[in-house]
Amino acid sequence: MAKSGKSPAKRRPAAAKAPAVGAGELHTLFDYVRYAVSRFNEAKIVFAHGTTDPVAEAAFLVCETLHLHPDQFESFAGARVTNAEGRRILDLIARRVSTRKPAAYLVNKIYMRGLPFYVDERTIVPRSFIGELLDSHFGGDDDGTSLIGDPTKVERVLDLCTGSGCLAILASRNFPNAEVDAVDISRDALAVAGRNVGDHGLEDRLTLHRGDLFEPLSDVRYDLIISNPPYVDAEGMAALPRECRAEPKLAFDGGPDGLDIVRRILDEAKQHLTPGGGLLCEIGRGRDNLEAAYPNLPLLWLDTEDSEGEVFWIAAADL
Repeated sequence: MAKSGKSPAKRRPAAAKAPAVGAGELHTLFDYVRYAVSRFNEAKIVFAHGTTDPVAEAAFLVCETLHLHPDQFESFAGARVTNAEGRRILDLIARRVSTRKPAAYLVNKIYMRGLPFYVDERTIVPRSFIGELLDSHFGGDDDGTSLIGDPTKVERVLDLCTGSGCLAILASRNFPNAEVDAVDISRDALAVAGRNVGDHGLEDRLTLHRGDLFEPLSDVRYDLIISNPPYVDAEGMAALPRECRAEPKLAFDGGPDGLDIVRRILDEAKQHLTPGGGLLCEIGRGRDNLEAAYPNLPLLWLDTEDSEGEVFWIAAADL
């Protein structure tokens, strides 16, 4: 998703008033998760950044404080937490409530498809459905289970509005022989993406470009274009929860009907696709608007475990 040019905050915000409970009163990881859930529910925290409920977010924060992968929580749920660890967990819970910042900003990390990525206020917190779809609809071979055939034969992939670079990195794993280009208009977002590319050792395969959609690219054609662009309409922008307002506005704002960037991608994509390629694009709740704007496009809507009709696929031949 496209990001703004705002730099991350230089000073850590003050924590909320110390909670009445002390670290010594809670003992296990599960105790701290239960306490966090109670505080989150009391404060009516909004969950929209990789976790969808208070239990998942509490477990994420507890695990990050203790340097555990989220998948390890169940194994250690009954383990005792030291007083020093407990104080750090309580401080993090208090800051989540007092600042309303996304949890990912507080710990500078988010997981997608089990992989860790660095994130800060220079870029939106990634939570795209495209990562799951790359596994479910592009991971087969040339027997029809993949929308573009054998993934090992994919040579070029483009990620538009890459933001923190997460989707481009996931694509590089799904298509092991492909060169990946990733574009964003924000210099700050690309700095975050560059860090993630380096952390995952993909400097030789993944190239970052700064510019407006296809503008910085040459006449290279791609077997696959993926994009999670800004797509929030005016009504949605006005109703963004406080947590989302901590993120760059440029990452959300899709114009009056949410389709300003999506239209440009659809109108220009064919000139950048190979004949057998296609476009995979996330548009949130904009399906009705998009189908009204392009009634003759044979869009294939792909569902995930947590979404329905928010991502479409269209082959180059149909554009």
